[in-house]
Amino acid sequence: MPVSLPFTPDLSVKPEVVAFFDEPTNTISYIVRDPASTSCAVVDSVMDIDYAAGRITYDGADRIIAHIREKGWTLEWLIETHVHADHLSAAPYIQSKLGGKLGIGENIVVVQDTFGKVFNEGTEFERDGSQFDRLFRDGDSYAIGTMTAHVMHTPGHTPACMTHVIGDAAFVGDTLFMPDGGTARADFPGGDARTLYRSIQRILALPDEMRLFMCHDYGPNDRNIEWETTVGEEKRNNIHVGHGASEDEFVKMREARDATLSMPRLILPSLQVNMRAGRLPPADKDGKVFLKVPVNTL
Repeated sequence: MPVSLPFTPDLSVKPEVVAFFDEPTNTISYIVRDPASTSCAVVDSVMDIDYAAGRITYDGADRIIAHIREKGWTLEWLIETHVHADHLSAAPYIQSKLGGKLGIGENIVVVQDTFGKVFNEGTEFERDGSQFDRLFRDGDSYAIGTMTAHVMHTPGHTPACMTHVIGDAAFVGDTLFMPDGGTARADFPGGDARTLYRSIQRILALPDEMRLFMCHDYGPNDRNIEWETTVGEEKRNNIHVGHGASEDEFVKMREARDATLSMPRLILPSLQVNMRAGRLPPADKDGKVFLKVPVNTL
């Protein structure tokens, strides 16, 4: 059955994409610049954490800030493709230095409700997405200078996953990996392998020459880290969904594989911070901030 898209891609627009690799979390963050202006967006930034020491720093975010300032660019948007479970977002920190609006998919409210309960956050934790400046719905658009960015709901890994299509570049979050890396897991609360397969088909319905940018890469088989491919390459060679793999085949493979995976190392601090749009939990009366460790919950 043909897959319909909520917008028409414009491959004539070719944004400049600058990648920043965070080795501790294997995350790739991006600056996306409008070639016709100084306007730009930051996608999936990373806040550094020494988990054993409980220490937060911003070295990776400072590199992004320095690059934008050096180029004289104007930051208009900070985009989260989803609520990350493997790294902490630095979006509010970057926003405090450079401005811009912070956006995520509207189903952040589902994630907030789910994990607000997991972490026993109480009624003071708002579960309405109000920590963000914009909640995107499927088919929404926004401007980065002269460029129009389109948003496509691609759940399955999490309920709030969105793919952002900006000219000939699409930022797919964790939904897809490089062809030899396959696809995201679908066993987190709110995830679903069958939903993930259908979301991936939406991405693969984009033009074959569309550039795809990954949120993570783990260098399978000791290859160098990579983060850019194309729709055509994923259709031909993705080890999980390439060569026309059927939905039932994918679901069987994904569910069996997910059953063997351990939880990400930073899932507990990541979810607590990222459901708050990258902000730490409120300090106590002595000004100290604490992260919770729910026992036998995930």
